[in-house]
Amino acid sequence: MRVALYAGSFDPVTNGHLDVVRQAAGTADSLILAIGTHPGKAPMFTADERLAMLEETCGPLVRAAGGTLKCITFADLVVSAAQREGATILIRGLRDGTDLDYEMQMAGMNGAMAPAVQTVFLPASPLVRPITATLVRQIAAMGGEVSHFVPPLVAARLRAKFSKQKA
Repeated sequence: MRVALYAGSFDPVTNGHLDVVRQAAGTADSLILAIGTHPGKAPMFTADERLAMLEETCGPLVRAAGGTLKCITFADLVVSAAQREGATILIRGLRDGTDLDYEMQMAGMNGAMAPAVQTVFLPASPLVRPITATLVRQIAAMGGEVSHFVPPLVAARLRAKFSKQKA
């Protein structure tokens, strides 16, 4: 059984993430979405909220491809999380050449630490290449419309999050 792990902050889940998940679902029998949690970062959504959004948005995509989905959190190295979960494939999405340069360095370091875990790069589809979670959060915080960049349930949660902050 091929197990792949795709790690990120997923704060929030974007259509770019869904694009990578859709592609990744065809590379493995089981896909693990791993939310990195770091004490120095202050995410907009809690880890539990992000886990729920991943399951709700990505679960149907993975199951439609005939695979299984597991969503976890981790606070150590991504290769350590992959090894713990039995993953032999690390999925990384690429938007542009800047991503490629960084991800090549990470793949080299990860390969040195865990040679049995292979990094697989998946190019983002042209329509989602400019989307980043950071930009989505900034647009939402300023009252902008984010429905073109995130799944509907995520857009609703962003609206709710920012309406509470304004109240």
